Amino acid sequence: MRKFRPQPGFVVQAFRFALDPNATQETALRSHCGAARAAYNWAVGWVTASWWQRHAEATYGIGEGELTEWRPWSLPALRKAFNGAKHTDPRFAGWWEDNSKEAYNTGLSNAAAAFDNYAKSKQGTRRGRPVGMPRFKSKRKARLACRFTTGTIRVEPDGRHVTLPRLGTIRVHEPTAKLLTRVQAGIARILSATVRHERGRWFVSFQTETAREFQRVARPGVAVGIDLGVKTLAVLADSTGQIRQVSNPRHLDTALRHLRRASRTVSRRRGPDRRTGRKPSRRWEKANTRRNKVHHRVANLRTDALHKLTTAVTAEYGTVVVEDLNVAGMLRNRRLARRIADAGFAEIRRQLTYKTKRNGCRIVTADRWYPSSKTCSGCGAVKAKLPLHVRTYTCDACGLVIDRDDNAARNLAALAATATGTGVAGDQDTAKVSKPRGADRKTRTTRPGRKAGAGRAGGTTLPHQRQTETRDRTQAQAPRLR
Repeated sequence: MRKFRPQPGFVVQAFRFALDPNATQETALRSHCGAARAAYNWAVGWVTASWWQRHAEATYGIGEGELTEWRPWSLPALRKAFNGAKHTDPRFAGWWEDNSKEAYNTGLSNAAAAFDNYAKSKQGTRRGRPVGMPRFKSKRKARLACRFTTGTIRVEPDGRHVTLPRLGTIRVHEPTAKLLTRVQAGIARILSATVRHERGRWFVSFQTETAREFQRVARPGVAVGIDLGVKTLAVLADSTGQIRQVSNPRHLDTALRHLRRASRTVSRRRGPDRRTGRKPSRRWEKANTRRNKVHHRVANLRTDALHKLTTAVTAEYGTVVVEDLNVAGMLRNRRLARRIADAGFAEIRRQLTYKTKRNGCRIVTADRWYPSSKTCSGCGAVKAKLPLHVRTYTCDACGLVIDRDDNAARNLAALAATATGTGVAGDQDTAKVSKPRGADRKTRTTRPGRKAGAGRAGGTTLPHQRQTETRDRTQAQAPRLR
């Protein structure tokens, strides 16, 4: 399927609003999201049934040419098969007409994407961690979401209602003026709408094709280096020598007292038990709702604070330098995991990446092994060791004494002059800084296999003896069961 490309001068932008549905509309929303989950599970079962059948036939000694044919998982093939099965399948025959066709198309599209990701991961052409076979979605754990691409999708002229297919007109919590004015002016066109239930509320996101609007920054010739931390959320050091610190709000720590009290109340109620099939009591559901509100408030406060920080940075500086932090590895530290997750390091970098494109400035990503804290911002000398508990940097060469985070931010700001790139709007550069002599990487060395192979002692092999792993081999046929 061809990917949508906006016309020149336009970009794809989403506008999100909180919905305020009544009881009937909320029931319809849950029904549509449940239909999407049911269609996804049907597609997963329909495709994998042929895989298991082929696997069973192969154990019987049946030849390759006589095995059951592979069932395709492309979206047109799944849609055609589902349209033929929904009339006779008892799982859909009694109620499939109650929902929009877009609900079932959402589940089938997600299933097709899941199978594509699995195939590419098996062939070694997909970046990131290996992806397993698609699994069925649980009714208890699946996120409620549904996407509409056809039908009546519009923002009402009053600015307080939206209209969706089969759901009708739904009131929103906040005015839709920021999207309505663009649509009425002819500079925005609605492509699709996605409804989602998260943090205890319903949201609708309109994907639009809108005219690109560059917001000029206040100081386009100034670069800023951002050093993220736990005690201080961010230290901003610009190329003019100014250093500012943004304190960490620590929203989770503030709410821990209320969260503990709410959790104790939930633990005293009769909750659900899947092993015995026990249903939760009404008092447990009310207590769990109160506890979830505490979590939702913390998440909303964190999102608001991070958006304000990243918006202020991208609106002032022409070049932003950030670090390539291994957040997933940092979360393995049981002493700091909760505070690192509460700070939102990865979310800050994600927001800076797309907001710099929107404002027409540049973002530079420092190499993960660049010793920003160990390098002296005055003379450039690099320390071999600098423990984390040492919060003041003292240079042995020039005698500079400076705060550790301030020193790292100044070094990051200096990278803007050495980073390569075009400097155009949205150009994301990576500063290729070599590791200075004496600065250790502290990486975990790869251990040789315990079983000795045909190579050298200890199981190690020479370069010409290395074998290709299974996940790196390209497969000419459809993926098999593992």
